[in-house]
Amino acid sequence: MIEPLLLNLGSRDVLSNEEENLLRSILVKDRQFAVGEDLVSQGSRPPFSTLLLDGFAARYKVMADGSRQITALHVAGDFVDLHAFPVKVMDHGIVALSPCHVALADHADLRAITERMPHLTRLLWLDTLVDGAIHREWIVAMGRRSKRAQIAHLVCELFMRLKVVRRTRGESFQFPLTQIEMADVLGISVVHLNKTLQALRREGVFTWENRTITIVDWERLQEIAEFDPAYLSISREPR
Repeated sequence: MIEPLLLNLGSRDVLSNEEENLLRSILVKDRQFAVGEDLVSQGSRPPFSTLLLDGFAARYKVMADGSRQITALHVAGDFVDLHAFPVKVMDHGIVALSPCHVALADHADLRAITERMPHLTRLLWLDTLVDGAIHREWIVAMGRRSKRAQIAHLVCELFMRLKVVRRTRGESFQFPLTQIEMADVLGISVVHLNKTLQALRREGVFTWENRTITIVDWERLQEIAEFDPAYLSISREPR
């Protein structure tokens, strides 16, 4: 059931049989969430951390006027709230953007890992550090990149992350977000999003049809995005 997590962690270092078996033993509870349902609610104190096994989810904050800003996208293999173990109270919500299947890790079991398994602890810590690196790239994109480059960068990032957990097919991947949700990710209006997508389509770098993104020109897409995947730490080496 937890193969996406093993692929994710295994892209960065080698997991021992003991570590794999321990993760399988603590991630035995699972749940399904419908589109629009919160996996974790803002202000809650979850006694577990949530591993996304399948689907797309998003971190989000709602403003006083009811507008929403999506601050992260999560895919299969991501612990969407691993930090809730030490932080305790969630300062944001996590919502299902597609039907989501998750597994739950009790915080008591995570505490035992930190006390007994230093290498596995470092890999789980790295998972949260990569979350932070992605946040920094998003901040740079929103503040300094053009919207054209920001969209191109997001497509590059998602393709790389989904490829690690074997959720791509050739140069394509499922992308269930609506244009309204995509606008929330980018912090722009739907009208602005549409104009920018049309410009990218004319350049022939990728297509977005029937909830599927297909990359047509990977080199050109990376060039537009100024995409350097180093921040994703997708390299297997001792940690």
